[in-house]
Amino acid sequence: MENASQIKKELTGYIIRDVFSSLGLSIYILADTYFIAYAVGPIGLAALNIDLPIFNLFNGLGLMLGIGGATIFSINKSKHPDKSRAIFTEVLTFGILLGLVIMALGLIFIQPLLHLLGANQETLAPSLTYLRVILIGSPLFIINNLVLSFVRNDNNPHLTMIATLSQSLFVIIFDYLLMFPLHMGMLGAAMATICSPLVSLIILTQHRKHPQRLLTLQHLTLHFKPTLKAIQLGFPSFLTEMSTGVSIFVFNIVILHLSNNYAVAAYGIIANILLVGLSLFNGVAVGIQPIVSREFGKQHWANIKISLKIGLLTSVAIAAGLYLVLIGLKFPIIDLFNHEHNQALVHYAATGIPLIFLSFFFSSMNIVNNLFITAIAQPRLSFFVAIMRGYVLLIASVLVLSALFGLTGVWLSVPLTEILIFIMGMLITRSLLKTNNSV
Repeated sequence: MENASQIKKELTGYIIRDVFSSLGLSIYILADTYFIAYAVGPIGLAALNIDLPIFNLFNGLGLMLGIGGATIFSINKSKHPDKSRAIFTEVLTFGILLGLVIMALGLIFIQPLLHLLGANQETLAPSLTYLRVILIGSPLFIINNLVLSFVRNDNNPHLTMIATLSQSLFVIIFDYLLMFPLHMGMLGAAMATICSPLVSLIILTQHRKHPQRLLTLQHLTLHFKPTLKAIQLGFPSFLTEMSTGVSIFVFNIVILHLSNNYAVAAYGIIANILLVGLSLFNGVAVGIQPIVSREFGKQHWANIKISLKIGLLTSVAIAAGLYLVLIGLKFPIIDLFNHEHNQALVHYAATGIPLIFLSFFFSSMNIVNNLFITAIAQPRLSFFVAIMRGYVLLIASVLVLSALFGLTGVWLSVPLTEILIFIMGMLITRSLLKTNNSV
């Protein structure tokens, strides 16, 4: 069994690379937000925020198949390498087919979908322009998240970091070129965004040269049981990712009921910053997942406990740093996305930032803890926590608090939900650790 210092060193390497990788996956959305706010204005920003839940759907499905399949891959790779190789081929094939089905259905029903997401007379046209292109790229978004998870679990987190940072750099450059010199507006932003996962996937093909590689494409066998097991294990990750999309959808509807499109645009700024923060916490979580799954396969519970502790401490430290930056620089940050200097947008965003981002202190640990529960093959418990966090408690909180306190209640519903989930999740994890005599 590896000693504590070896585990800590290995965890540090994984976490650092995966934090940067996850940051890279969210930066292209932030780049879109900045350039759209500058080139199109608050209505374009509101339109982007209406489309954002679809991004969460693509990322969530990719994470579901990737995290679930990679968990099986990591648990079996030391004792059953053939089983590990087979799960990659099966899950990848399913991911490609799923992406094509979603693309077709989305394009057929795009207008009803946008009305459901909250598009109105002002935001329908820019939302339609952006979403139509994004739907065409849906298979690429799903496959990219899936392959990133497997390559990371195949001892190559460095390559996943390079891939995600490269795709983000590509988006930033091409967003600028398409939206400003070529004046393509929302269409240009969407075209740059759908090319980003393609850049990542091209770089990830270099994994075939990795000396410790186990991943290879195998002859496809129509065994659905391993894929269903991957979906079961990865479903909590899907729910966690989709909870962001659901919250954006619910918040858009509630905010439009309470206020106007400028309040939605202000929430668009907040939601995109929130996505960046959550991506950093997710980076910590996926950083500890390969180690936890591997050590779980060996039943080394002392190392599992060390991994969880380091993950929780790292994520809450990142949360504290982010909160201090956001509070200290909230007006310059708002100005970045407010080229028209709209004072209503400034008012809404400045009021919301100190309240909603209190959630970081608890969401940081909740994300790590829930993926930890998945990594030790407890999908039912992880599923329960994810459902409560992203759906039951959040929706109930925003509906009740917004009715009582208006927009202030909307902002406060997020930290309230995360506090309740933190208490619930930690009690579950403590019970699991006690059961395995590791405390």
